[in-house]
Amino acid sequence: MKYNFTFYNPTKIYFGKDAISNLEEELNNYGPNILLAFGGGSIKKIGLFDTVVDILKRAKKNVVLYGGIMPNPTYKKMLEGAKLVEDNKIDLILAVGGGSVIDCAKGVSVAAYQENAWERFWIKHEEVKHNTVPVASILTMVGTGSEMNGGSVITNEEEKIKSGRVFPAQVYPKFSILDPTYTYTVSKYQMLSGIFDIMSHLMEQYFSGDDDNVSDYLIEGLLKSVINNTYVAIKNPLDYEARGNLMWASTVALNTLVGMSKEQDWEVHSIEHQLGAYTDCAHGMGLAAISIPYYKHIYKYGLDKFVRFATNVWNINEDDLSKEEVALKGIEALEKFIKECGMVTKLSELGATREMLPLIAKSSDISSSAYKVMTEEEILEILNECF
Repeated sequence: MKYNFTFYNPTKIYFGKDAISNLEEELNNYGPNILLAFGGGSIKKIGLFDTVVDILKRAKKNVVLYGGIMPNPTYKKMLEGAKLVEDNKIDLILAVGGGSVIDCAKGVSVAAYQENAWERFWIKHEEVKHNTVPVASILTMVGTGSEMNGGSVITNEEEKIKSGRVFPAQVYPKFSILDPTYTYTVSKYQMLSGIFDIMSHLMEQYFSGDDDNVSDYLIEGLLKSVINNTYVAIKNPLDYEARGNLMWASTVALNTLVGMSKEQDWEVHSIEHQLGAYTDCAHGMGLAAISIPYYKHIYKYGLDKFVRFATNVWNINEDDLSKEEVALKGIEALEKFIKECGMVTKLSELGATREMLPLIAKSSDISSSAYKVMTEEEILEILNECF
């Protein structure tokens, strides 16, 4: 391990069936005014909305509804929430839904009572020095890990920019409730999108550095768990163990633990964010489509790590093969997994057009710590390969 680090995560996790029973006690720590943030109504279909509202009323809270948060939350929608916070003197933002709802809630927390929030906090990455509104979450879809980190990805529709910002510990959810049964009714398409988002988070951190790092061993184990449990969940979406393993793997994948002492890549995410800005596609499916051509472009620059990925994650036999051959077989195994599961492999399936590709390539914010820093021309080549 090469780099010094400090690890701290302030989020309290309540995990398992009936974890919602802890909500009322937690609410005692906050003032009377609660902003209830949620998406398009799925929480009403499964009865969770009524359950949460009943608990809030029992705790004698004033409930302000903030619904309709979209899968790729927009800056305009985030500002709508910020105004609700200001107008109602909100004491806690309770996000009930998937990562997009939680991301938006964090954005609202930061933007409330502030001017020019987009430019200051998502573009210039200005330090957050003001008091933010506390956030808590009840998770209903896995993938982003937003329930235990400071990440907030917001799309500015006017500027065609989808930007992610990792905020400091004060913006992390104060507590998060994770009940795997809440994920049972998520569609197969969205479940698979979330699953590849988990895998991509792990691979973005894994494919960096050349040292012997504890984080890499953890990532390999998490990837194997995700792969095994994906097959189980596809066969039986109501398998509690599989859905629980996927939920916790998603949380651990991006709660900063496995990123300790890692340089990290994030180029695939950077490219996909701009794809999402132009198409509003499912995030994980965009990542699935981009990852294979991207890794085929960079594997030679991090050859030993890609060999390790092939042998330790996919059990590729190294006998009589060159390092390059082993590395490619690992990427091919990932590609086979994507196809077997029914994930998206082509950008054309996500609403992209040929005309969009140069704009996406030009606006992608590329990392300087990747094995190979992509040029605009190389990004365009990758996009064309997976079109």
